[in-house]
Amino acid sequence: MSSLPADIPARDLVRLAKLRWRIEHDYRELKTTLGLDHFEGRSFTGWHRHVTLVTAAHLFLTEQRSCPKVPARA
Repeated sequence: MSSLPADIPARDLVRLAKLRWRIEHDYRELKTTLGLDHFEGRSFTGWHRHVTLVTAAHLFLTEQRSCPKVPARA
């Protein structure tokens, strides 16, 4: 069941399905690897800072994965 038009091309449908998988993968990585679910504070400010740092760490890791390795100088 979907709210998409009935005549949507299969290619677009597959792209959207893969996009959903990517979002779920990133969220799982945020929780398990980067500690998104480890916040135990009581203030909104503390929670906001925690989420901001976890998001920045995820951005850094994503950028590191997407950049080609630079060969070391001899």
